[in-house]
Amino acid sequence: MSGELQREMSFAVVAGEPLDAPPEDLYIPPDALRIFLETFEGPLDLLLYLIRRQNLDILSLPVAQVTSQYMRYIGMMQEMQMELAAEYLLMAAVLAEIKSRMLLPRAPDETGEEEDPRAELVRRLLEYARFREAAQNLDQLPRVARELHEFETPCAGLAVVKPLPRVELDEIVNAFGEVLRRAAFHRGHAVAREPLPVRERITNMLELLRGGGPVAFADCFTPQEGGAGVIVTFLALLELIKAGMAVAVQNSPYSPIYLTAA
Repeated sequence: MSGELQREMSFAVVAGEPLDAPPEDLYIPPDALRIFLETFEGPLDLLLYLIRRQNLDILSLPVAQVTSQYMRYIGMMQEMQMELAAEYLLMAAVLAEIKSRMLLPRAPDETGEEEDPRAELVRRLLEYARFREAAQNLDQLPRVARELHEFETPCAGLAVVKPLPRVELDEIVNAFGEVLRRAAFHRGHAVAREPLPVRERITNMLELLRGGGPVAFADCFTPQEGGAGVIVTFLALLELIKAGMAVAVQNSPYSPIYLTAA
């Protein structure tokens, strides 16, 4: 059954006439069929491909191995009659130079360390790898007219109803706390005149001490004036003692203190 089907199928149909076999004088030029594989964007891209294909370390670049593979690829492209850019041939010359310098003894630099001929090429490869990875990441982002397409549709006659947001109790409490924190920055501070001036209290204490005998320390204070009155009185007494206008007397330790005019 398959043989009959194969006999029924023609090799080609030319001008409506089936051909069971190709013509004997048919000539197919060698460049008639071309297969385009993944191309490289430059010699650095090709070197990076050769390094990553064999899981090689860029920092310890095996120059001899990579150079042989690079030259083999260049020869293959020449055999396939592919157009080679000048930068590919320039990179081949650079690899050959680095390979020859690796075989020769190297002179130390100013720091006393031997200069690595691969350093500049490794730096260029690492920089190219970073930019290439960044370009791939950008290419994967969605773009308009590729993954995203604008679409418009008429919406005449449609009533748009916006529902009111639902506010929870904790949100109200947080908003109220924020208002209180802002109000704290604008809180005013009024400076009032001192109701109990120290100078006036010094005069009063001096008249008290000169009016009679010794006065007990506790009798100099008026509790009804509060903390402010106690502090003002104490400051007045200290000023009188400092000026030599009053003397504090105590007969024994922990005994009452008396004040007298000097």
